[in-house]
Amino acid sequence: MQLAPIILGVFSLTTSLAQNDSIPSPKERILTGVTQGPLPYLKYGPGIDRLGGAKKTYLDTAIVLQVADSLQEDYIVRLNRNHHAFIPKENVKLRADLTKKAYSLTSSWGVYGDEKKDYVTIGLEERLPYQSIQMIDPSRIVVDIYGATGNSNWITQLKSAREVTNVYHEQLEDHLFRVTIQLKHRQNWGYSIYYKNNTLVVRINRPPEKLYLSRLKIAIDAGHGGSNTGARGIKSGIEEKTRNLEIAKYLEKEFRRKGAEVFLTRTEDIDLSMLERTLLLREANPDLLISIHHNASSNLNAKGASTYYRYLGFKPLSVAIQERMLDLGLNDFGNIGSFNFSLNGPTEYPNCLVEVAFLSNEADEKRINDPRFQKDVAKKIRLGINDWLKMARRDR
Repeated sequence: MQLAPIILGVFSLTTSLAQNDSIPSPKERILTGVTQGPLPYLKYGPGIDRLGGAKKTYLDTAIVLQVADSLQEDYIVRLNRNHHAFIPKENVKLRADLTKKAYSLTSSWGVYGDEKKDYVTIGLEERLPYQSIQMIDPSRIVVDIYGATGNSNWITQLKSAREVTNVYHEQLEDHLFRVTIQLKHRQNWGYSIYYKNNTLVVRINRPPEKLYLSRLKIAIDAGHGGSNTGARGIKSGIEEKTRNLEIAKYLEKEFRRKGAEVFLTRTEDIDLSMLERTLLLREANPDLLISIHHNASSNLNAKGASTYYRYLGFKPLSVAIQERMLDLGLNDFGNIGSFNFSLNGPTEYPNCLVEVAFLSNEADEKRINDPRFQKDVAKKIRLGINDWLKMARRDR
């Protein structure tokens, strides 16, 4: 997918952004900018944690946003009258020569498919920011377009669209336009949102034709690596990055033995940033992703397995894997949703983060260091994915 730059819309400032941390009066000068970089994203607020603060959405580039203010490393942007967000300054190029339309109208729509995917296209007058939400029962993708005003009077849907069943829209409030895309299958297999010129495109993955491991391309991410060692064993001092890679390689063997195509983000002990991993995964275009980690806590009694997801549509994969991990006799540390881990962020494919057990717990660490346990973990993850695929087959 070719990303386009995002343009930050116009809002007033009393003085230089670098010096003024107050929300300015709408009667004053308006400033615009454009998003830049490979993975620009919006945040809900200025909060910081070890996962980088709560992300609202990733964006395409060249999208129009209104710059309202500056706060440390972020710009505050105005999405519409009632909604603001934060964006890292490195993702924005300020533009004094841009103007923001009073109304940005929607125009013609298209709903169609090609050999592999379905598409929903929405014409706009300029590139506007958006946010997507996955909904379940029934399965659907909801896309909010900030700054858009409805001016579409029909939606043409072709028979070539095989996963999209219905598309409809509503004007939730001034300059907030919602698009709802209903899907045929319960399991969401991922989607991408991007711009082609000023047309917003939602590209929806259909389920693989054959829901078996032998027909899938599976990505495996061994967490940490190189100078990023991760957690350390409380007794042995073993570095998390080492055990992550060992289990990833056992998992690769499990998948290849069943005929799956496998992609690993790393196969050796190297430094690899989250941005680099995400871009590698985007290029690999897998059917699903499993990220391998080991947990740690200052509470030495904390122990057990846990799985993580961000989007509701991808939750079933994480639940199926967690159920199988508990067959190993591990404590249930939980199935955790809305998780802000970078590799849970992409919407392009179902994904699951697996925290195998706690290196900070003496009993868990002893098992983690046993190669037989590592092989069993790989087998249980593979069986969890099989269980998930069986559920998806029953939905057909």
